[in-house]
Amino acid sequence: MADPQYILPNDIGVASLDCREAFGLLSPTERLYAHHLSRAAWYGGLVVLLQTSPEAPHIYALLSRLFRAQDPEQLKECALKEGLTEDEYQAFLVYTAGIYANMGNYKSFGDTKFVPNLPKEKLERLVLGSRAAQEHPEEVGGLWQVCGDLMFSLEPQQRHLGLGNENLSAYNTRLFKGVDADGKPCFEVRLASILREETTPDSDMTPKLKSYEFEGCQFQVTRGDYSPLLQKVVQHLEKAKAYAANGLQEHMLSQYIESFTQGSIDAHKKGSRYWIQDKGPIVESYIGFIESYRDPFGSRGEFEGFVAVVNKSMSAKFERLVESAEQLLKELPWPPAFEKDKFLTPDFTSLDVLTFAGSGIPAGINIPNYDDLRQKDGFKNVSLGNVLAVAYATQREKLTFLEEEDKDLYIRWKGPSFEVQVGLHELLGHGSGKLFVQDEKGAFNFDQNTVINPETGEQIRSWYRSGETWDSKFSTIASSYEECRAESVGLYLCLHPRVLEIFGLDGPEAEDVVYVNWLNMVRAGLLGLEFYTPETSSWRQAHMQARFVILRVLLEAGEGLVTVVPTTGSDGRPDARVRLDRHKIRSVGKPALERFLRRLQVLKSTGDVAAGRALYQGYSAVTDAAPENFLALRETVLLRKEARKLIVQPNTCLEGSQVQLLEYDASAAGLIRSFSERFPEDGPLLEDVLTGLAKADAHFWRNPTVVAAPRA
Repeated sequence: MADPQYILPNDIGVASLDCREAFGLLSPTERLYAHHLSRAAWYGGLVVLLQTSPEAPHIYALLSRLFRAQDPEQLKECALKEGLTEDEYQAFLVYTAGIYANMGNYKSFGDTKFVPNLPKEKLERLVLGSRAAQEHPEEVGGLWQVCGDLMFSLEPQQRHLGLGNENLSAYNTRLFKGVDADGKPCFEVRLASILREETTPDSDMTPKLKSYEFEGCQFQVTRGDYSPLLQKVVQHLEKAKAYAANGLQEHMLSQYIESFTQGSIDAHKKGSRYWIQDKGPIVESYIGFIESYRDPFGSRGEFEGFVAVVNKSMSAKFERLVESAEQLLKELPWPPAFEKDKFLTPDFTSLDVLTFAGSGIPAGINIPNYDDLRQKDGFKNVSLGNVLAVAYATQREKLTFLEEEDKDLYIRWKGPSFEVQVGLHELLGHGSGKLFVQDEKGAFNFDQNTVINPETGEQIRSWYRSGETWDSKFSTIASSYEECRAESVGLYLCLHPRVLEIFGLDGPEAEDVVYVNWLNMVRAGLLGLEFYTPETSSWRQAHMQARFVILRVLLEAGEGLVTVVPTTGSDGRPDARVRLDRHKIRSVGKPALERFLRRLQVLKSTGDVAAGRALYQGYSAVTDAAPENFLALRETVLLRKEARKLIVQPNTCLEGSQVQLLEYDASAAGLIRSFSERFPEDGPLLEDVLTGLAKADAHFWRNPTVVAAPRA
């Protein structure tokens, strides 16, 4: 059997998103709008398979064929006849559910590969003995031949995603390395779009589709990546336009269509501007190549799309937080010159998710991620209420690394404290801070003569030049650094009485929420060690690296504020406890966080990459130095870790002119059924498309066995 860190356990938590009440409140037109946006998101979400690993499209196609021919109960009968035990078949169901939930064979949270928790020869017997194999032996057998070995392979370079030892945005690109006729390296920068070689004179993309030379190498910019899938996305965006609530939504969708057709990030930015202006829609959505967390260079965006319905009662709290934002920003520990010239009041709503297509579902979002839009046009914040309700619920018996006396308090107040933290993190964390920029005309957006760096006492000596962005300058640490800054803002401002009042908290209960919020952060910092890879001294998950850094900062504050104590569990195996002195949060924790947070913002504002890297990588270091001995603690964390929950999402379908909501059980089998019914009209065609696209790129991968199976 594989190392436990590379499998999903049979008892993994599975939860269903409940959006029945929110969906029931939509008008027929709003339901049609939501339905077509959901269809666009689900089709686009398949792109993630191609972004994740060479074998992921083939694994998806194989599993989909098995469960299209037989539902989980029917396939179980086959499995038992082929000699699998009940536990082994459950392991196969969990693996399949994991593939669907993560859109690939790497965990979306941590980028660690997961493999089936049963012998390969038994899974092979099940695959080849299935009804799908009996009906299409060459097709199913070919898919198994392509991906069977890779499903189970845990070669060192395959265990984790990542790297070994005219401006063009990287969000919607892939970079392929080849060799030219002279044996020299050459590169293809391929844009995601429907169009391929076709040119359109009025498109901003046409002049960019050419060859460039850089440092002796040729770079050819092409387009057409994921073309067949994006065609499906655009078809449903076109249909959604007919049910848009206003002109802003129509313009937004038109620009998204232009972006996915042409491969234009500028068009997606225009669509995002309309989206920002569309305040308080009943049905909220966003779609595109968005988050760069999983890209080793922190530049390429992974496809995601969500559709959700506003939760009015929770949104009212966030609206009050927005109303207080300008005053709360003044409480942050950096000079006014380091804050945006004008706070662009955003939408901040609590949403019940109907659809979230991609590799995983977050608790909250602050988008768009384009720096120029965020500085000039603003952004939106959303808290995903029905995700918070199920994904982060904790059973007492599975609660690790806390003292017994903290566990009941933690369970009672984790939900409310997380609402406060998400609100502050998204609105005032990601929404705060100014970048010092010199534009293409040489003009500065700050006064060079009067603005003083509070860390050095000197004038500003570094800034962003035209064309430079936060992501491009800070590259591999950009995502985690920014998450750390946002998390720190949340911890810092949750101490403010006005914030607690907004969320209906006062007295001892307010103090309990503050304590649990800080306790949750230091515990999360310890849990983050799961996502550190000692072999490469690297982190695989931006949020967890950020939380570990905060743990280090609070440990460094001293005076017994935070301690991590190795212990032995009741089972005789290594364990640990995190302790937080609640009476020192304000007197010791707040000043330490204040100093750290100011440094983070100053280095970000000034674009001081060298100092920023030194600071952040210093706190990110994981060693066996006393007193914490983090490398040894990492082994304890791996021993005690709990797998992240899998989320079952509903489907929508058209019956005549009416949209129906289809819901599924909170189980691995329920998650599988949701995907088996997700593409009823064209499932086999989509699988052929995915394997065909994977075959076309197979020659770029080191493993020559990754080729497409025969088509049906």
